[in-house]
Amino acid sequence: MTISILAQSPESPFVWRALGGILRKMGRFTNALKAVQRSVQLDPQDAAALTNLGNTLKDLGKLNEAAVYYRKALIIKFKYAQAHNNLGLALKEMGNSDEALKSFRYAIEFKNDYPEAQNNLGNILRDRGRFREAETCYREAILLKSDFAEFHNNLGVTLKEMGRLNEARVCFEQSIAQNFKYAEPQVNLGNVLRDLGKLKRSITAYQRAMILRPDFSTAYHNRGVALRELGQLGQAAAGFKHAIIIEPKYAEAYRNLALMEKFTRMDGTFIKMQRLYNNEDISDDQRCHINFGLAKACENVGDLEGAYRHYCEGNRLRKQLLNYHIRHDILIFNQIRDSFPKITEHSFRNISSSSNPTPIFIVGLPRSGTTLVEQVISSHSQITGAGELPYISRYGGQIARGIVNCDRDALKVFRNNYLEQLCKHSEQNLFVTDKMPQNFRYLGLICAAFPEAKIVHVKRNAAATCWANFQQYFASKAVSYCYAMDDIIEYYKLYKMLMLFWEIKLGSRIYNLKYETLTTAQENETRRLMDYLELGWEDELLTPERNDRRVATASNLQIREKIYQGASDNWKKYKPFLKGTLDHLEHEAE
Repeated sequence: MTISILAQSPESPFVWRALGGILRKMGRFTNALKAVQRSVQLDPQDAAALTNLGNTLKDLGKLNEAAVYYRKALIIKFKYAQAHNNLGLALKEMGNSDEALKSFRYAIEFKNDYPEAQNNLGNILRDRGRFREAETCYREAILLKSDFAEFHNNLGVTLKEMGRLNEARVCFEQSIAQNFKYAEPQVNLGNVLRDLGKLKRSITAYQRAMILRPDFSTAYHNRGVALRELGQLGQAAAGFKHAIIIEPKYAEAYRNLALMEKFTRMDGTFIKMQRLYNNEDISDDQRCHINFGLAKACENVGDLEGAYRHYCEGNRLRKQLLNYHIRHDILIFNQIRDSFPKITEHSFRNISSSSNPTPIFIVGLPRSGTTLVEQVISSHSQITGAGELPYISRYGGQIARGIVNCDRDALKVFRNNYLEQLCKHSEQNLFVTDKMPQNFRYLGLICAAFPEAKIVHVKRNAAATCWANFQQYFASKAVSYCYAMDDIIEYYKLYKMLMLFWEIKLGSRIYNLKYETLTTAQENETRRLMDYLELGWEDELLTPERNDRRVATASNLQIREKIYQGASDNWKKYKPFLKGTLDHLEHEAE
């Protein structure tokens, strides 16, 4: 119809603009460009035509040219919200997020019922870690356009980043309900379910995403992570390999696959990782992942110098990406010590019997053996191993640091919130382990709020632990000190001094267990541990490798094997390259 009108009105800019819009919707961008260019030639002062020309150039990947025409439109009509929004999209894609942020704010200022602009502003804010502001934007977008699946999905991603997993799950489910063919929320739902410990359901969500988008590499990769946590290692490796076939530059998949493979110099995966490493076009994040993968491969083939070089580069990049400085943790440790006297004033002395499970906190530095201890303990029929739970920090971190005032009511709310979450992991057992190593920082708060709790502090050779931290890529940003040896050693000192402080203040509340002794005198140490927990002996405690529970930590491969000795000596292979950095810690147990 537009063609026939065009034949009648060949000099009408409106008709050319309409034709351009139709061709653009059909995906015929080159023809659309010619049409909107003709429209602009006929009426250079038409802000809508200039914006459409910008849109078509953006479709063709010509972002700089698109931005020029959006700005021309805004010179003519500055309050043109659509031009501001679309300019923001182009600027964001060009990497200029500061200017993009301004453009989206202008779009909303000039059109307050503009859900797409609210969503786009939310995306910028979320990328900057300003999650509460992003949440507000997404909720406003949903109020304006409640049936748009992308808005629900983006809100869910933000809530997950904030640790509000159940709310995030609802958002992803709503997104799927709005558009059941939308694969992205299926993967995000799988991620939340995995974090909630619902691994089989998470795998189902990933599989639905794979059906919807057979080329969705993230779905294959994340399904592999979930399968590995369940101990289904063959299927997990197949998932990582499939993700790499779809996306040959998927560096994170290579890193995860490398953890599961025993390499030879001619191994195909090893060669592909080397090629990817030598690709100058990959991002710093990709290079970080591939360095950790190559370090593991080099170690397998006996190239320790190459392994050390890749560990150093991978760690340097990770620290740079996280923008970490040790002063951040120094501040936290000082706040915790300073706040303890106030917290202990309000300690609960006696707790009346209730239906809540008793928490068993397993603490220490990461890679100190906490996963092994949990694997042993949770082999008991009355104990559920819940893994690394985020709730102590989430509900009590600000109390422990003195950011939120501590009184009896605050302590009670903290206790109730934590136990409510713990019950969801209990599987009706009387005891539940919380193996978040970093909870060692909050032992004062834990003892004040949970007089019934058991606390197991796992100690390991300091040099071995520090090196194991340096070797590991941690997904969590809570252990950002792990990516420079100087930071690791300084953090170890902070940890050591704080644990000494707790032992003076809390005394017998803390049970100290040495990792090396557990591996050399397994039965004796396990019996002593069970005596502390006041639980009867069960022979299954001596075969923790048969415990088929989910394990999400970096040790999820090792704990599938029998307990072995000598792991704390592995770091010594790297002594020639460490130049004495860890020697002063060699004979020091945590």
